[in-house]
Amino acid sequence: MTDYLRVEAVNHSFGGLQALNDCAFTIPAGRITCLVGPNGAGKTTIFNVITGFLRPDTGEVRFRGRVLTGLSPQTIVHAGIARSFQNLRLFPDLTALDNVMVALPGGFGEEPLGALFRPFHAARTDRQRRETARERLAHVGLADRAGERVRNMSYGEQKLLTIARLLATGAELLLLDEPASGLAAGALDQVMALLRRLQDDGKTLLVVEHNTRVVQQIADHVLFLHQGHLMAEGTPAAIIADPALAEIYFGGAL
Repeated sequence: MTDYLRVEAVNHSFGGLQALNDCAFTIPAGRITCLVGPNGAGKTTIFNVITGFLRPDTGEVRFRGRVLTGLSPQTIVHAGIARSFQNLRLFPDLTALDNVMVALPGGFGEEPLGALFRPFHAARTDRQRRETARERLAHVGLADRAGERVRNMSYGEQKLLTIARLLATGAELLLLDEPASGLAAGALDQVMALLRRLQDDGKTLLVVEHNTRVVQQIADHVLFLHQGHLMAEGTPAAIIADPALAEIYFGGAL
């Protein structure tokens, strides 16, 4: 049986610093997998390798049996993988609706002559795209914020908006880089509930997360990365209870 996502013996260095060291793991479909480890463990680097923003020195990434190594980030999104970033990368002067629309595939903007010579079709397509974008906003609880400029939205709302943009791509595997960081308790609960709903919708999630409460509540499986290498994996309870991992992660008990 073909693995859903397989990372095979990936190595990557930045100058003299080896960020990934024979990194290897698999992700099953339909589950929430959390990727944890201390700062500098290589978590964001492996995200960048999976999504085509970095090419590994050696090793490869396969998705549903297809080799992704060497493909562009856009091609990988079309293949079914989308990711968020720690710094959100939203357009602050655009509305929430427009931020989601730019993530929708197959826009008429990709065919500018179509808008010129087929204006009625272009208008109909634009209406359909706006409706789809509104549905994605509603799915994350932002239906009433569609017309709000991003710079006027709370940080928690902006976090939800990044997830709406991932949904807009149509990708089935979502890579989330610290989706709960910086959130107050209420917004944190909202994001955790949303991630579980996405799993119920059939999405597969790979989540970088430092908050052990979040890991315990959302993860089906945990991968522990240390010095660019998979050091351990297991259930949230098993990983969090391991004193050796706790010493690496926090310098003491979790």
